[in-house]
Amino acid sequence: MTNSPATPVDPFGPAELGPLKLRNRIIKCATFEGMTPDAVVTDELIEFHREVAAGGAAMSTVAYCAIAPEGRTDRHQIWMRPEAVAGLQRLTDAIHSEGALAAAQLGHAGAVANSKSNRLPALGPGRIPAPMGMSFTKKVAREDIPGLVAQFATAARLAVDSGFDGLEIHLGHNYLLSSFLSPMLNHRRDEYGGSAVNRARFAREVLEAVRNEVGDEAAVWAKLNMFDGVGKPGRGRGGKPWSGTNLDDAVKYAELFEADGHLDAIEPTAGSSLLNPMYLFHGDVPLREFADAMAEPIRTGMKVGGRFFLKRYPYHDTYLLPLARELRQAISMPMILLGGVTDRASMQTAMDEGFDFVAMGRGLLREPDLPLLIQADPNAKSKCVHCNLCMPTIYSQTRCPIRTGEVPDPLDAI
Repeated sequence: MTNSPATPVDPFGPAELGPLKLRNRIIKCATFEGMTPDAVVTDELIEFHREVAAGGAAMSTVAYCAIAPEGRTDRHQIWMRPEAVAGLQRLTDAIHSEGALAAAQLGHAGAVANSKSNRLPALGPGRIPAPMGMSFTKKVAREDIPGLVAQFATAARLAVDSGFDGLEIHLGHNYLLSSFLSPMLNHRRDEYGGSAVNRARFAREVLEAVRNEVGDEAAVWAKLNMFDGVGKPGRGRGGKPWSGTNLDDAVKYAELFEADGHLDAIEPTAGSSLLNPMYLFHGDVPLREFADAMAEPIRTGMKVGGRFFLKRYPYHDTYLLPLARELRQAISMPMILLGGVTDRASMQTAMDEGFDFVAMGRGLLREPDLPLLIQADPNAKSKCVHCNLCMPTIYSQTRCPIRTGEVPDPLDAI
């Protein structure tokens, strides 16, 4: 149920998410860590999440846990298999030792996968570009879908057996399930394409299979795209059939998911790793740093055309709230607000608007103990300047270059 402004909810008070009891309402969102060169947990990954847990967040989300080897954005990412369990258990133990809970983001990268790195074809609802591998996707055949659904369920079981308390199913950013949801990318003529109900069928089957597998052993929520960053984000398509997912679609999907009853929450997101990645990351665009992090020929392509692909959206607090508010008004299940939550005021805005939890990302890269700092001083401000220089570091261990001293801190000049 939504919260009432007449009874303000304390973001630092205890809360329940499905079967879980959280020490507060702050979740470290899934941001790829770039710390798994052999596709298994490393000491660096463990320390990354232990530090976040020690910093006061109620839950830290590990990303990215692919359900299959071809579902990785490159071969260095974790994919869920028995060989990964021992390391994942060490990771969840470290998070739990600091009093926090552990979540795993489960997904399949689809067209965002690097087929060249994975040495396996990327998958999509049809034949669409897969730019990271300089290739096209292999169309998921009707008979392939039950196997993919089963792989999501197996990944969920492995995650729970590894000690994870929460499971975030990735329905965003035009990864595989999100690409099926997108009317711009899904042109299928079978029962998995066409109407919004048909486009949602694959995702709904996955969510049902995951819930049936784990029951109440874990909380299950979905990261759901509200807008792919193509066309208009608002309600109504304006007669443009080539628009990506927009709010009309997202509201319909959220209503279907709520009616199905397999989710404990929805975390609205936006943007597309294929079409408009910066829509999620409002702030500066580190074009040169992105290009330098890429191998050829993508490096040259980024330098020449990156400014058309990496669009700039000015940062402001709670920048996804205007879109997320539409979903909040359409459904009654718990929701997690992502995007521009960096201080007590933005947390309280989320609570007052009826959101049950907030998700933090870049602010925790800058200051892993930011929740404790805000709890101690309600006027504390994040040192994150939204330069987005952290984004290209996903290829060389995700970090804040300001925190590590690789670039000057602009706040020092103030």
